[in-house]
Amino acid sequence: MNDVVAEKLKLLPEKPGVYLMKNKRGQIIYVGKAIKLKNRVRQYFQSSRNHSAKTIAMVSHIEDFETIITDNELEALILECNLIKKHHPKYNIMLRDDKTYPYLKITLNEQYPRLTTTRRVIKDGSKYFGPYTNITAMKETVKLLRRLFPLRTCKHLGERPCLEYHIKRCLAPCARLVKEDVYNEMVHSVCLFLEGKTEDIEKNLTAKMQNLAQNLEFEMAGKIRDQLLSIRQVTEKQKILTDTGNMDAIGMATSPYGICMQVFFVRSGKILGRNQFLMTGDMEDNKENALSAFLKQYYNDAVFIPAEILLPQDIKETALLEKWLAEEKSVKTKIITPKRGVKKDIVEMANENAVKYLQDQENKLKDKMARSIGAVYDLQKYLHLTKPPMRMECFDISHIQGSETVASMVVFQDGKPDKESYRRFKINSTEGKPDDFMSMREVTMRRYGKATAKEMPDLIIIDGGKGQLSSALEIIRGAGHLTVPVVGLAKQFEYIFTEHSSEPVILPRQSDALYLVQQIRDEAHRFAITYHRNLRTKRNKVSLLDNIAGVGAKRRKALFDRFENISNIKNATVEELSSVPGISENIAKSIYNFFRTHELISKKI
Repeated sequence: MNDVVAEKLKLLPEKPGVYLMKNKRGQIIYVGKAIKLKNRVRQYFQSSRNHSAKTIAMVSHIEDFETIITDNELEALILECNLIKKHHPKYNIMLRDDKTYPYLKITLNEQYPRLTTTRRVIKDGSKYFGPYTNITAMKETVKLLRRLFPLRTCKHLGERPCLEYHIKRCLAPCARLVKEDVYNEMVHSVCLFLEGKTEDIEKNLTAKMQNLAQNLEFEMAGKIRDQLLSIRQVTEKQKILTDTGNMDAIGMATSPYGICMQVFFVRSGKILGRNQFLMTGDMEDNKENALSAFLKQYYNDAVFIPAEILLPQDIKETALLEKWLAEEKSVKTKIITPKRGVKKDIVEMANENAVKYLQDQENKLKDKMARSIGAVYDLQKYLHLTKPPMRMECFDISHIQGSETVASMVVFQDGKPDKESYRRFKINSTEGKPDDFMSMREVTMRRYGKATAKEMPDLIIIDGGKGQLSSALEIIRGAGHLTVPVVGLAKQFEYIFTEHSSEPVILPRQSDALYLVQQIRDEAHRFAITYHRNLRTKRNKVSLLDNIAGVGAKRRKALFDRFENISNIKNATVEELSSVPGISENIAKSIYNFFRTHELISKKI
C-alpha cells in the first residue's frame, strides 16, 4: 500500500457510494458499491487471510482509488451499473459480449412500422424484443412472421408497389393499397406473437375469419384460416407450465472455464425460448456475487422486465434490486427463489441447461487447447527441442523484383497469435535488386543484433529454405545467441530444415504441430504482403504535382477537380491554371514551366 492510498483511507466518509480502484496507469480495474465507504474500502487493505486469490491479486495492482458519494444505496447501485458498463473493469464479473446479441425491432415511430433486426437498443419510439443468442431461431421467427403478417420491408415509402407486393410478401402501404387501421392491426398481432400472447391472436383471427365467412368473402377467410393453422402449430410446440404469468427463470453453472447463466423466458405460462450468457470472472467469487452481478448487468439493458424473476439461490440484495427495477424500469417485479412446485422445476431445468452449455464450451476449449498448447509440445518433440517453444517468431520477405522490399515478424505465444508483438521492417540494403539472403541478414540483425538473452524467443522460424536459414544463422550466432533454436521452413512441402542436419524434418501430415507451423507461416506471409501492398499503393498515389513547389494536397485536389487528369493539367495554359480556386498566377506559371521542363528532359533521355 503506497502513501497516496494510505492518506486517502484516512479520509473515507461513512456514507453510501461507489469506489473505483485504479492501477499505476490510471486504469479502472474494479468498481464496487458500499453502504459505508469507510468500512468497505478499508477491508481490501487489511489482513489478507480472508481474501480470495483474486482479491489479493487485485489489491497488489491498486495504486490509487476514487470514491463517489451518493444519497443512498439505491443510487449507489445505479451508479455502479453504469460505471461497470462504461469501463469494463478487469476484476469485475462481466457479461461476455453482452452487446453483440441481436434484437427484433418494430419501428412504431413510423407511419407503417417494419420488422427489422438490430444490435443497438435506442430510445426512438420503437419496440424491441430480445436479445436472441440463437441467431438461427431468430431468423426462423422472422421468416414465419413475414409469411403470416406481411409487413413492409422497404425503408422509404414509394409511389407504386415494388416486387415484394407482386410476389405477395407485402400489402403495399406505400401505394395506399391497404388501410392504415388494417395494417396497424397486423403490427399489433406481430407484437402479441413476440410477447407470447398467441391466444389473443387466435381469438382475433377466429372472429375475423367468421365475419368474413358470413359476408361470403371465402378467399380472405381461407387465408386467415391458414394463418391460424400456422400459429397453432407453433403454439403446440410450446410447453405450458403455469396457468398465467410472465417470468424469467435463471439457471447458473460454474467451472474453471467460466460462469454460464441460462435464462428461460416464460410468457403467459409458456416457455417461449432461452438465452445463455457466459461471464468472465474468478471462480473464487461465490455464486451469490456472480448472480448479483448478472442481474445488474442483464436487466440494466433489458427491454422487457417480467413480473417475476426466479433465482437458483437466495441473494442478499433482493430487496434492493427490486427497488432498483421499480425505480429505473418503472416495473414492479418480484425476485424469488422457489422452494417447490412448477417454478422450482423451471429453475432446475435452467440449471441443467447451463451445466450442459458450459460443458460444451469446455469441450470446444479443450479442442482449441490441443491445437495451441498441445501443438507446441508436439513441435518440441518433433524438433527435439530442450523446452517447449512457447514464444515463436517467424520472418518472411516480400517484394516485386527487388522494389519495396519488406520483412514481417509475427509472434505466436502459447500457440496463438500475439498481434501486439508483430513487427514489420522496410528493407534498405537490397532496394532495386532482389536478394532474399541479404534481406534476411538485415532483418535478423535489426531484431537480434542488440537483443539480450531475456528478449530472445524459444524458437525462430525463417520462411525459406537452407539459403535463408544460413543467412539468418550467420547474424543470430554472430550476435552471441548460440542456444536459441533456428529453423527454416521450405515453402513447397513444409519441410523443416535445422541447423545441424542436412535432412529435413517432415512433420506428420495430420498433426497439430504441422497445422501450427502452417498457421505461423501463412500469418507471416499475410503480414508481409499487406505491408508491401500498402507501400506500393502509397508510392503509386504520388503525383507529378508533388514535385512542384507550392502545390500541396488541397491545390492538387482543386486541379484534378477542374481538369480531371494529369494530361489536361499538362496542356492547360497559364490563364486556365490561374482560374482554379487557390492557384495564383505565380503558381500557375510554376506548374506550366514544370511540365515544359519535364517534357524537354524526357526527350533528351
